[in-house]
Amino acid sequence: MKSGFIAVVGRPNVGKSTLINSIVGKKVVITSSKPGTTRNIIQGIYNDSESQMVFVDTPGIHKPKHKLGDYLNKQAYYSIKDVDVVLFLVDASEELGKGDQFVLEKLKEIDKPVFLILNKVDKIRHEEILNKIIEYKDLYDFSEIVPISASKKDNTDALIKTLKNYISDPHKYYEENDITNKPISFLISEIVREKVFYKTGEEVPHSVTCITENIEKQKNSYVISVNIVVDRESLKKIIIGNKGSKIKEIGTLAREELEVLLNSKVHLDLQVKTIKKWRDKEKHLQDLGFREFD
Repeated sequence: MKSGFIAVVGRPNVGKSTLINSIVGKKVVITSSKPGTTRNIIQGIYNDSESQMVFVDTPGIHKPKHKLGDYLNKQAYYSIKDVDVVLFLVDASEELGKGDQFVLEKLKEIDKPVFLILNKVDKIRHEEILNKIIEYKDLYDFSEIVPISASKKDNTDALIKTLKNYISDPHKYYEENDITNKPISFLISEIVREKVFYKTGEEVPHSVTCITENIEKQKNSYVISVNIVVDRESLKKIIIGNKGSKIKEIGTLAREELEVLLNSKVHLDLQVKTIKKWRDKEKHLQDLGFREFD
């Protein structure tokens, strides 16, 4: 048995969370087209008879435009420090851009094996994959280059097999059945937050926070209460929708996924709350991960 920690980095929306969920086999990280969806360092745990791999999902590395963006970058850089391998994920269906080059420059500052993971190869032709490999290999001395499709689980087994050659820690850090380092309350909050993004699109900024207030296990079901916290009354109205239509849709989607996660019937109560006092706002910002606010 050997263990290892693997950081998954890349610009926003290249499929980092999807890859971890695919490898773990269960949803431990939410996904969204909205940049900045991943705000926390989340670990997805893969186990087999030979190894335990702890995949560290990081916020997308990008040139920050505000304090939250700067904080997310710091989180991503911090997660790289103590891992055994770094997976640099790129969207193979898109052109090499400034965002990818920005991440590459940061990777040149570390002394660890770096894999180039060409994701979404199901969207391009075989010859285009070869051209992408040639293009990227001239920019960085990658330890390995692995083309995959995270959403279709295509070639992820080959990635796991290759990673086993780069890990050697004899200690097992988590139990056999563990799939993440986060508590169930966090996963519940994140699932609700994902559904808020899905049903509101660009109308609601990524600073919305969801907090699980109560989880009550009953005989054949769970009763769960989650607060959706926003900083403006206008956002509250958007999330609730006309006569409560939007919050009902969010609740239905979240409940369906929670019932799969918990393997039980779920009664879900969602409340949308607005931050009104500075003290409450400060706590909300701390939930987002930073202490200051302009």
